Amino acid sequence: MSKYESENLLCAESRDELWNEFIRAVQQEVKPAVGCTEPVSLALAAAVAASYLPESVERIEARVSPNLMKNGMGVTVPGTGMVGLPIAAAVGAIGGDASAGLEVLKHATPESIAAGKSLLASGAVSVGIQQPCEHILFSQVTVFGPTESVCVTIADGHTNVIKIVKNGEVLFDACHSAESSDEALCQEGYCLKKASLKQVFDFAVNVPLERIHFILEAATLNKALSLEGLSNQYGLHIGATLQRQRERGLLARDLLTDIMIRTSSASDARMGGAVMPAMSNSGSGNQGIAATMPVVVVAEYLGASEEQLTRALMLSHLTAIYIHSQLPTLSALCAATTASMGAAAGIAWLIEGRYETVAMAISSMIGDVSGMICDGASNSCAMKVSTSVSAAYKAVLMALDNSCVTGNEGIVTDDVDRSIANLCALACHSMQQTDTQIIEIMAKKAS
Repeated sequence: MSKYESENLLCAESRDELWNEFIRAVQQEVKPAVGCTEPVSLALAAAVAASYLPESVERIEARVSPNLMKNGMGVTVPGTGMVGLPIAAAVGAIGGDASAGLEVLKHATPESIAAGKSLLASGAVSVGIQQPCEHILFSQVTVFGPTESVCVTIADGHTNVIKIVKNGEVLFDACHSAESSDEALCQEGYCLKKASLKQVFDFAVNVPLERIHFILEAATLNKALSLEGLSNQYGLHIGATLQRQRERGLLARDLLTDIMIRTSSASDARMGGAVMPAMSNSGSGNQGIAATMPVVVVAEYLGASEEQLTRALMLSHLTAIYIHSQLPTLSALCAATTASMGAAAGIAWLIEGRYETVAMAISSMIGDVSGMICDGASNSCAMKVSTSVSAAYKAVLMALDNSCVTGNEGIVTDDVDRSIANLCALACHSMQQTDTQIIEIMAKKAS
């Protein structure tokens, strides 16, 4: 074997290893989820705890991190018509499926929901903030029966169970176990922080199609959720409102309006309590919706092939994951913006197919919507989603005209990966105080 052939073989092996890591990342981070994932994470902890309790649940005590409290205070729990973490814990414990992950509440029956509401009404459910708390994402639920109790702790990932204690006896402790959850294994197995946007792009457009065909399920699930949001009055019904205003002639019948309507309606349904799964991204249904629906709408408009849609969705979702891998699990930065940067990548590739267009569009988005805060999961998230995806389309249009926010402006540099790092550094450092103040404001409102 010549030196040239040997070097090419090494390059191919390195590429294949990176591509395998990309696929593992997407399979781990792009999952169906019913309801907002922070209350659902608490519901899952409650369901797992109840699965170890050999008697009926009489009382529930839960503690959560400040960030999980922020994202659970104002969102409707699927199937209940009620808002907040206590009902999520109650229904999770009584009617949740402990083996279903982020779909823990999917099959909760009317009877179990009624029983959860009754338990809540009796004052037997309490949820407080864990202070101090070293985990950004943390939920701990103790369920009590007449004679026994079980405590389950989830941390650092929405489905990552780290400890199970029954009647004071430790049944499982991730810190002292050779076993790890799939989520933890995946986090150890790939390092997107060492990758580049160009590598993400090359993977999405060149990987054998059969290896990424699974991403089409994101289109199937989120399109169904979008139709549900347009058909019923969920949350602030932003998508349906925009559609009505378009029928009045106050909005144009154009591609941008279609993107806003069909994307925000999916978020309406998700935040408004629809018992339907969203395909999530990085632990968030809204991020999954933002990374999916704009790409689907543009692909339909262009008459794109199934392969083109598949590759565009993979580029969108993996770009969103790549950016979010540099962020805290939860922060003061609204991650609908970063997921929409993924959508911008997918749309730009569908229209023009050039990496340079993708990079320019993302740079412009960083210069445009980088200051949007996350003030907790709520119906208004659909407005942030709508704003973010419209910014994505605007940034793509600019890039198609060879125009973008340049390295002379703000936190944007001439290197898109550096610009992404700058944005994420703000969320990791400076915006921590912003997050603290947001939580303080919300806590005062609730008191």
